Amino acid sequence: MKKIVSLIIGFVLIATTSLVNANDQVELLILRSKHQLIVKKEGVVLQTFKVAFGSGGKKAKLRSGDHTTPKGSYKISDVRTSDRFHLFIQLNYPNVNDATRALKEKLIDRDEFRAIIAAHHNGKLPPQNTALGGAIGIHGIGHETQDKIEIHQIADWTKGCIAMRNHEIEVLSRYIDTNTQIHIID
Repeated sequence: MKKIVSLIIGFVLIATTSLVNANDQVELLILRSKHQLIVKKEGVVLQTFKVAFGSGGKKAKLRSGDHTTPKGSYKISDVRTSDRFHLFIQLNYPNVNDATRALKEKLIDRDEFRAIIAAHHNGKLPPQNTALGGAIGIHGIGHETQDKIEIHQIADWTKGCIAMRNHEIEVLSRYIDTNTQIHIID
């Protein structure tokens, strides 16, 4: 009887685990104030991770080199391995709101603004070489040493990205795919 119950429980766990995969409608919610990345599906929290942000402080990313993490809604544009960060999940930063603000503040010109808008309209990665910066994503910490792990636990250390432990980003990568929605809020 115990074997049958164990088999049934095992089957249920396998079945439920396979129900959530990268093709499902999963979204990521990143809470900057709590240093959390939350994986959600249909409003239900599936997993929560501790993350680190840009070393430039709590304000939203304004320009290249400010070492801050953007706020807003983005989508995953690419997932790839990285020699430096183990795994890199690139966001489609800058978004339309970032571009609109930058145009008003004269950080970018009309041609750059149009290029960003066109990229979003066509589902492409927006230009990464404007004054807004680029290469924003979620990544691991690379070769994990005790020092790196300790720094990751107590400090925001990136140049504007969202960082997590290598084994955690591996888990995250099983939930997401290109076009997964990400909301970064305070």
